Amino acid sequence: MSWFESLILGLVQGLTEFLPVSSSAHLRLTAAFSGWEDPGAAFTAITQIGTETAVLIYFRKDIGRIISAWARSLTNKEMRQDHDAQMGWLVIVGSIPIGVLGLTLKDQIEGPFRDLRITATMLIVVGIIIGVADRLAARDESGGRHRAAKQRKGLEDLNVKDGLIFGLCQSAALIPGVSRSGATISGGLFMGYTRESAARYSFLLAIPAVLASGLFELKDALESDHVSWGPTIFATVIAFASGYAVIAWFMKFISTKSFMPFVWYRIALGIVIIVLVATGALSPHAAESAG
Repeated sequence: MSWFESLILGLVQGLTEFLPVSSSAHLRLTAAFSGWEDPGAAFTAITQIGTETAVLIYFRKDIGRIISAWARSLTNKEMRQDHDAQMGWLVIVGSIPIGVLGLTLKDQIEGPFRDLRITATMLIVVGIIIGVADRLAARDESGGRHRAAKQRKGLEDLNVKDGLIFGLCQSAALIPGVSRSGATISGGLFMGYTRESAARYSFLLAIPAVLASGLFELKDALESDHVSWGPTIFATVIAFASGYAVIAWFMKFISTKSFMPFVWYRIALGIVIIVLVATGALSPHAAESAG
C-alpha cells in the first residue's frame, strides 16, 4: 500500500465510520474503483482504532462517568441503581452479540462477505430500512392531523432487552454495506428511541466491539509479514482526525435533520455498483494481493 492510498483510505474511513453509509463498504469500493488491492478486513479493523479513539475523546466525560459508576457498583449495591452504572452493564450486554458472531463468522467476514454484490444489496436493503425507521420517528415527533406528537424514549429508558436488540443490530454491520451506525440507530428508532439517544448509545456500544476487533487483528498483523505498517498507522491517524470532525457534525445534524439524504445516497450507490458489476466494468471480488 502506498502513502497516497493510505491517505485516501484513512480519510474514507474517518468520514464514513459514523455516518449511516457503511465505512467498510466505502473502503472496499474506493479500492475497487481505483484499481487498488482490497485493503482487507484487517486494515479496516486497525484503522477503526483511530475512529474509536475519536469517540473516546469526544465522549470522554460520559465514558469516564460510566466507567467510574460501573466500577463502584461492583462493590456498592446502592450504586447499582445509578443510571451510569446501569449503562456500563448495558454496553457490556449489548456487545455480546457482535463478539460471538464476529468470532464465529471470521472467515466469512474476511472472504465471501466482501463480494460487491452483497455490499450493493446491503446498501439498498438497509437504506430502505433506515428510511422507514426515520419516517416513523418523524411521525412520532411531529404528530399529525388527528394525533398528538408521541414522546420517544431516552437512554434512561434503556433496559437489557433493548440493549441486546441494539447489539444484534450492530452485529449486522459485520457484513460490508450494512453500516454499524445505520443498523443500530435504525434499530433504536424502531424501538421508539429518539435519534440522539439511539446515536449516543450506538457510539458507546461500538467502543468495546471495535477496539476488541482492532486489537485482535493487530495481534495477527504483528505476526504477519504482509502489513505495510507505515501507511497503515498513517491511515489510522487520518481516520482519527477526520472521524472526530464527523462525530461533532453528526451529533448536531441528527437532532434536527432527516436521514433521508443518506437513504437516497445508499440506494443510488447500490444500484450503480450492481450495474457496474453486471456489465463487467467492476469485479465483484477483491483484487489479489501482491504479497
